[in-house]
Amino acid sequence: MTSVAGEAWFHDQALQRVLAMLNADGEARVAGGAVRNALMGLPVADIDIATTLLPENVVERAKKAGIKTVPTGIEHGTVTLVIDHHAFEVTTLRRDVETDGRHAKVAFGTGWQEDAERRDLTINALYATADGTVIDLVGGLPDIETRTIRFIGDAGQRIAEDYLRILRFFRFFAHYGSGRPDADGLRACARAKDKLSTLSAERIWSETKKLLSAADPSRALLWMRQVGVLTEILPETEKWGIDNIHGLVSVEQALGWAPDPMLRLAAIVPPDAERLEAMAKRLRMSNAEGARLTNWASTPMPPDEIADVAFDRLLYRHGAEGVIMRLKLGLSVERAGAKSGDPAAMRRSARLSTLLKRAEKYEKPAFPLSGSDIVATGVPPGKRVGEFLKNLEDFWVERNFTPDRAALAARLDEMIRNSP
Repeated sequence: MTSVAGEAWFHDQALQRVLAMLNADGEARVAGGAVRNALMGLPVADIDIATTLLPENVVERAKKAGIKTVPTGIEHGTVTLVIDHHAFEVTTLRRDVETDGRHAKVAFGTGWQEDAERRDLTINALYATADGTVIDLVGGLPDIETRTIRFIGDAGQRIAEDYLRILRFFRFFAHYGSGRPDADGLRACARAKDKLSTLSAERIWSETKKLLSAADPSRALLWMRQVGVLTEILPETEKWGIDNIHGLVSVEQALGWAPDPMLRLAAIVPPDAERLEAMAKRLRMSNAEGARLTNWASTPMPPDEIADVAFDRLLYRHGAEGVIMRLKLGLSVERAGAKSGDPAAMRRSARLSTLLKRAEKYEKPAFPLSGSDIVATGVPPGKRVGEFLKNLEDFWVERNFTPDRAALAARLDEMIRNSP
């Protein structure tokens, strides 16, 4: 009998306290991701609990036990219980009454089979009872063993209940899958891909970013491209391709870089600042995410033979972040060539590695003057102040940031005397 009773997280005092409280006159089981990850030998973070008790009964019992309650989704049956900074989402067993591909109307129930069958993927519908015994009502255990990502029941029906499940299918394949995706799931995703346009941009981008955060999303992206899903959500990739992803993942693993979803996105879209700005708006990315992409696209790739002083000027003008992204993507290409024995690629790879280290340690120098310094000389506030300031900064940068405040002040006096 499969069990999670030997897992350290399962014996956490806060979890056991919640389970004991809910099982006093109802039934509660750990559900979903915690069970899945434990069986796959992966870290367990969030612990969700399913129960036969109604939400109001959960709140009532928690309050009597002195446990903090947060009604995070009480209309859908979810109450968050907080004990010693541990948060547990407790959700009443549910069945779908009505679905439209985006939202579901649910009714509360007491049937574990019905609750399991309304979930999306078999590996996400496992339960662990109070003694740790794993309950599998939909064939999830064999799929855990083979790392098969498969919809519960009819794939097309599961997707029609919420079209975001198309992206979840590929996201879970990226994180947990092996081999090739389930054929029925692939066909169902291909048939329903145009329905992704009915979802909110925020949901699409959130799911895509999670997929791009997987240890190796390259196989998932390949299958997404083959069935047309990738073009549906990221048309910018259509004529650009995803070939660079594999090399990027290889260099990440070789050099210990943490997975960076924005860098991976940059690897599969054209470096066109205008198009990427439009993409960021369409997907409702954060301002920081959109700025990072457009900054990368606007930053020139440093030639590998660039001198250190010229490289420092490039860093100052464009910022280290965009340059680092350029270098990492360039390095992933050159390292692939170096592996094949290309001596030129080996040389370029070595140089780009040196430049990357320099960029990662870069600290932007502070320009010694400000607009107020120029106004203090008698120049009226306005356009001329900005022109003088830019001219002086260019002078300072081109001389490798060496002129001090006094030298710049002397240069300013000369400029004012010679100006019409």
